[in-house]
Amino acid sequence: MACMAVELARKKARLEDGAGSSSNVVSFNQQNFEQLQQDCLQNGSLFCDPTFPASWDSLGYNELGRNSSKAIGVEWKRPTELCSDPQFIVDGAKRTDICQGELGDCWLLAAIASLTLDHQILNRVVPPGQSFTSQYAGIFHFQLWQFGEWVDVVVDDRLPSRDGRLMFVHSEEGAEFWSALLEKAYAKLNGSYESLNGGSSIEGFEDFTGGIAESYDLQEAPPFLFNIMRKALRLGSLLGCSINISNSRETEAITPQKLVKGHAYSITAVEQVHHLGSPVELVRIRNPWGQVEWSGAWSDNSPEWTGVQPEERSRLDRPADDGEFWMSYRDFLQQFSHLDICNLTPDTLSSDHLHRWSYSEFEGVWRVGSTAGGCRNYSATFCSNPQFLIRLQNVDDDPHDGEDGCTVLIGLIQKDGRRERRFGRELNTIGFSVYQVLKNSSSSTFCLKYVLLRSAPAVRSRTFINLREVCDRFKLPPGDFVIVPSTFEPHRRGSFILRVFTEKHAHSRSEPEPEHRDIRQDDVDPHFKHLFAQISGKDSQISAFELQKILDKGTLCSSTVPQADGSSTVGLLEFHTLWNKIQRYLGIFKNHDSDDSGSMSSHEMRAALAEAGFQVNSAVIQEIVGRYADSSFSIDFDCFIGCLIRLEMLFKMFWTLDKQNQGRIQLDLQQVNRPRLVRLVLNL
Repeated sequence: MACMAVELARKKARLEDGAGSSSNVVSFNQQNFEQLQQDCLQNGSLFCDPTFPASWDSLGYNELGRNSSKAIGVEWKRPTELCSDPQFIVDGAKRTDICQGELGDCWLLAAIASLTLDHQILNRVVPPGQSFTSQYAGIFHFQLWQFGEWVDVVVDDRLPSRDGRLMFVHSEEGAEFWSALLEKAYAKLNGSYESLNGGSSIEGFEDFTGGIAESYDLQEAPPFLFNIMRKALRLGSLLGCSINISNSRETEAITPQKLVKGHAYSITAVEQVHHLGSPVELVRIRNPWGQVEWSGAWSDNSPEWTGVQPEERSRLDRPADDGEFWMSYRDFLQQFSHLDICNLTPDTLSSDHLHRWSYSEFEGVWRVGSTAGGCRNYSATFCSNPQFLIRLQNVDDDPHDGEDGCTVLIGLIQKDGRRERRFGRELNTIGFSVYQVLKNSSSSTFCLKYVLLRSAPAVRSRTFINLREVCDRFKLPPGDFVIVPSTFEPHRRGSFILRVFTEKHAHSRSEPEPEHRDIRQDDVDPHFKHLFAQISGKDSQISAFELQKILDKGTLCSSTVPQADGSSTVGLLEFHTLWNKIQRYLGIFKNHDSDDSGSMSSHEMRAALAEAGFQVNSAVIQEIVGRYADSSFSIDFDCFIGCLIRLEMLFKMFWTLDKQNQGRIQLDLQQVNRPRLVRLVLNL
């Protein structure tokens, strides 16, 4: 519990400080660029990064490992050793600055190339002002998004080379090094250069923007995709498209209508015009080459424009031979193969003219024995998965499909997959389900187990797949929904980030909240009052020793009685509450002890606690299982009821200290040192 408290306090402090946001980046490996640069300048030395050294370990672990043939002859050279006049960026960053080397990271190169299309994002990822002349100390830095936070990654400029040439990403010009150094920063973030082999450009796109990306196969384009694209541009999203290739020889081959295969285009506008009085849907597309434009219908000088009113023509800003062109939406679907939409978080957008997504982010863990429950196929463990609540209250303005509802984008990312490749660990097969939850009319507690197992999900991810991220778009009615992210099979460990984008503000929390209910004199049955009077005697109080004897005679768990010195006593209301709780908890335990073995699976703990009136988050579940489960992840009745009683006391103490009912408390040293609080925490 102490470790968990420290971790929660650390996260809380970082959130309050804004650490990890786009305006307050975190120093990766606690390396501060300005301080390290200044130290090197004062010492007259060039920076050598101890956390990502010029060694075999940074290069790779298998194909690029120490004894591999691909690593023969590798030398780590600074740009000043490779050419006479190295430059960081020459005449602005261009796609020709990004040429692939011997590493299979073309997916990353495509993402880096996309940076050259948006100078605002480029300047964010590649901070300006870096050079090999002014303030040069062999150190550079880049800012990348990684699993929920922005990090500033410092690198030295020693780059893998062979025979005097860079082995990996390099500039066509030869003396420009921003792309090679950015690749090194990304390799450092993921553990090694070899860890960058294979991937999707969407992964890099997200890590350069902090956004959440959707992918569409245009041969199976969903209805109303045109409206989705138009609305995405209004929300500041970045849109890219490409034409598939069937073999490497088709890469950058030009079609008869001047489109380039296997090439990344950006979409800059989506509009509807009237051609001879009839509406036509158009898409404006940009070729980053700055030339080679579509020559079909609606191209710069095509006859279709004569059928458009002059005021509409001027509004559409038709460029001339600069790589940007219009084409009909119908031709777009026929000519292009793939569309990516990267939706940006509100803090990434700087323009006040853009609408913004509402954004929620959760961090979670699948832990064996407690929260690694697997998919719905595994009903015995499914409900133990982490659960996250969103409350949708307002429908979209101007819905893209004309139907009222709430647009929701849900993205589930599993963390550290590339870093753990060297240990032979593969990505988990992941997905999620979304359930609509109705509140019980007599209680504010959500009966999640019954919802999750007895009803079909409202929506779910299209598939469970072993990729870094699963992302889908949904239209849901207003209401309360629980998102359950999971691995396909149970007992698979991992950590994840769950992100939720909504067009309108949505209330969200990581776990349903606990219910608090006080017992009054009127709630006590008269027969029970009479029985208590017989047991307690004239003083109407039961001591801790007497209570323990009563529980022992009733074969109930005596560990529910906190250690006492004999001075503590229990009155009618306390005894009534305790007795009823023990009886109810016994019934709950039997419900979850399916084989009558006298113990229940630790995966049942979340559902059992919920049935008992406790909705605790996944972090607490993990600590409880670690404290009370045995080596086979089983929990007996003695441990079960002891845990519940202590939880009840902790919650009651919290409510007592939360005098303003704000859902949070602040303790001073005197309060922390109260013996009762110390005993409770240590016992739990």
